[in-house]
Amino acid sequence: MSPAPERRAELEGIFRDALAAVDAEACVRAAVAGDARRLAIAGRPLPQDARLSCLAVGKAAAVMARGLESAAGPRIARGLAVTRDGHGCELEHFTLREAAHPVPDARSESAAAEALELVASTQPDDVLCVLLSGGASSLLASPAEGLSREDLARTTQQMLDAGADIVELNTVRKHLSSVAGGLLAARTGAARIDVLAISDVPGDRLDVIGSGLFAADPSTFSQALDVLEKLGLADAAPASVRRHLIAGTRGERPETLEPGSPGLAGVRTQILASNRQAVEAALESARRRGLRVRLVSEPLRGEARDEARRLTSLASRLDPDLPTCLVAGGETTVRVRGPGRGGRSQELALAAALELHDGPPCALLACGTDGSDGSTDAAGAYADEGTLRRGVVAGVDAREALSRNDSYGFFSAEGGLLVTGPTGTNVMDLVLLRVEPLRGS
Repeated sequence: MSPAPERRAELEGIFRDALAAVDAEACVRAAVAGDARRLAIAGRPLPQDARLSCLAVGKAAAVMARGLESAAGPRIARGLAVTRDGHGCELEHFTLREAAHPVPDARSESAAAEALELVASTQPDDVLCVLLSGGASSLLASPAEGLSREDLARTTQQMLDAGADIVELNTVRKHLSSVAGGLLAARTGAARIDVLAISDVPGDRLDVIGSGLFAADPSTFSQALDVLEKLGLADAAPASVRRHLIAGTRGERPETLEPGSPGLAGVRTQILASNRQAVEAALESARRRGLRVRLVSEPLRGEARDEARRLTSLASRLDPDLPTCLVAGGETTVRVRGPGRGGRSQELALAAALELHDGPPCALLACGTDGSDGSTDAAGAYADEGTLRRGVVAGVDAREALSRNDSYGFFSAEGGLLVTGPTGTNVMDLVLLRVEPLRGS
């Protein structure tokens, strides 16, 4: 069996290789061919006399904008990049704005106003290039008529605390917004809109990535109300939000743009990177390191602590004759039960540590590919069969920490946190498990 530090280093190396395969800046550079004089975006030539306006929004917005600048810098007539705090970088042709995530703040509302002004200023002969990544729902907060940004923030926080997944979150948020669900596309003057997207959602659904700013929306006001009911928030949500959604079900509020809407006729979208690519890169990296590999075919979903039990149970049944790496991708949720700090990847790792305690050798690394798990500065955490013992030495109790949703507090003391800083991408989460042979080597 490899010592714990070696197992951790190996899993971190696999994670870094997976990130490199979905680097947002590199993906944009690959999608933009030619130079400023003869340019093609996602295979579509840019007319030489066309004015190019650019909007980048999401956690990977700044690095995506930098990738576009490297190929098309002089052609960019105007650019706006809106990203999460700490995820910015130096840009020459874009105005950079940072705002709050996952709950919008006043800067999010101001950034939305700037984005609306930019797209509305485009002319029919212009080309609008949109660089989209996850996080846009919070970073561009433009409340629907009759609602406030505080309404959006409170509803978002309530849904997060209740364990809503990204589809549920965005079903509601699209119906509280004046820009989501294709509505921003409808405000655009340009006849051609090229969207280059980094997917952070299951199935790479265009209507869910960033709440579908430039995509048709099949969801309805009625479905948004159903989500609040399912989460137990039908009465707890702000009264203004409830009134707005109910009015929408009665046809008193305009719906988001349906498939086939004329306002979306000029939109073409290309997915540049997804969780599947990161998973495949992780599998290949593990192979190169001499490990057997196994894809966990069922994606990560649902409560993080439930997924921890599923994955550790799967690992316990392998009984391999060689060290084996299991790779899982997707996105879990956390239902907030206590006052602690953490994120879904850290909570999964902590719950896994309880299952692995003093059992056969098995190491796990759970991380968000954007480098920020929840509201913490960590990407995720490492756990193995010795994690609980190290916690005891450090003076922290794993079960108590899990009951308080304080995975960050536990791993800060125990030493299992992985801090990467912003990674330059955002394709949901990865979980890597290294399972040791029980017999032989």
